[in-house]
Amino acid sequence: MNRKIIVLDTTLRDGEQVPGAKLNVHQKVEIAQQLKRLHVDIIEAGFPASSAGDFQAVRQIARTVGDTVSITALARAVKSDIDAVYESIKEARQPLIHIVLGTSNIHVEKKFNRSKEAVLQMGVDAVRYAKTLLSHVQYSTEDASRSEFDYLWKTIESVVKAGATMINVPDTVGYAVPEQFGELIRKINERLKNLDDRVVLSVHCHNDLGLATANTLAAVKNGADKVECTINGLGERAGNTSLEEVVMALKVRENYYGCRTDIQTKELLRTSRLVSHLTGLDVQVNKAITGENAFAHSSGIHQDGLLKDKQVYEIMSPEEVGAESMELILTARSGRHAFKNAVEKMGFDTSDAADFETLFQQFLALADAKKEVYDHDVFYLVTNHRTIEPSDAHLYVLESFQVISSDQTPTATVKLKKGAETIVGSSVGDGPIDALYGVIKSLVGIDVQLKDYKISSLSRGKEAIGRVNIRIEYEGKTYSGRAMDTDIVKASANAFLNGINAVVLDLAKV
Repeated sequence: MNRKIIVLDTTLRDGEQVPGAKLNVHQKVEIAQQLKRLHVDIIEAGFPASSAGDFQAVRQIARTVGDTVSITALARAVKSDIDAVYESIKEARQPLIHIVLGTSNIHVEKKFNRSKEAVLQMGVDAVRYAKTLLSHVQYSTEDASRSEFDYLWKTIESVVKAGATMINVPDTVGYAVPEQFGELIRKINERLKNLDDRVVLSVHCHNDLGLATANTLAAVKNGADKVECTINGLGERAGNTSLEEVVMALKVRENYYGCRTDIQTKELLRTSRLVSHLTGLDVQVNKAITGENAFAHSSGIHQDGLLKDKQVYEIMSPEEVGAESMELILTARSGRHAFKNAVEKMGFDTSDAADFETLFQQFLALADAKKEVYDHDVFYLVTNHRTIEPSDAHLYVLESFQVISSDQTPTATVKLKKGAETIVGSSVGDGPIDALYGVIKSLVGIDVQLKDYKISSLSRGKEAIGRVNIRIEYEGKTYSGRAMDTDIVKASANAFLNGINAVVLDLAKV
């Protein structure tokens, strides 16, 4: 009988640590709901001690999807962090406290500046305290792949005796190679089974050398019962292990690994697209499983073979991961049912009848303008509709604008609303976008610096929707903004405003 591999998704914690990938509460819940449909076993929803906003997001996720999915959140080995995790996840049906503490010499000596014994005792005390709050506690031995084995095992043995029910072995800096990492997991697994065979052995790999998936699979082959991954491989630096790659590797090579997961693989592509659109981070076209070209064949030899039998060049079918050979095209004549089906197929929630009706009316307006509405257009509608809560009266909203482009004096006039207040101004610049951003900066009175500006197309045709991603800097901190519209200048204005609103929200916390 095949061994069940537990899948923990940390897109909302480790994945969100990517610069520019900051999500609001609504977006996090949207992703969590799709992860539930994907059938992940555990969602790591955030780092609640880091901010009040992250605490609220974790708690909302626990309340929203915690009825069927185990919810965890990260804590350092300190009481206040553990308390924050407990308070944020306690309403979930299967809450899990996740504690992390380094075990490598460089972490112990440079990061903590303490003795190995003192750091080990910190971990034991943290687990003992967490066990007074919840029965399920995971302990991560940070930087395990660069740790001395004797100290690493001593730490694992001690925290298991203190009550840890899961041991996570991270390759925190992507240093491991499959042969060595597999052997490390084999040694730990043998000892752990003798110590307490109820304890789950887990791995968490990073992709600094491009080996995260390979290391994770090597760990599974050598006894790991749980994998920690992110959608699209998002994460610190070069990212984490890609969930879709590990899941499909275990499925396609099931005879070799002798393992299975409960992941609904037909939800993989829509989950990938949802995360990509909400974070504003594109998936590379040749990305395994979910890239645009993952099932594309341009070679004449390949095409000839595929026409004879798909298995000639495909080891899995597009349908297995949720890809379809044809796209449903919507028009103004499409009814609510067809539109609702399109929205749900992409992983968005439609249970709020009033919200859906508002969305449907926006769809009709877009369909009248574009005539034909494609998948990317539907993504635009939903994400643009749910980007900023309209109740935030202290945020800026674009009321109207006019931009005049010329090789002499490009000019922009903008009207903004902030609650009941309306402000209007004009400015000139080196170009239309420079003029547009100049007047917005003068109206809001926040001197931000534009660091990055990117335009990409989201759909086809002369009325194609364009997406604008920007990064701005204010007082040493970087903020991101994104927006989509058939009018690329309007999208540029809204992206800039969304970045400024992120600054406003940050200043409101001070």
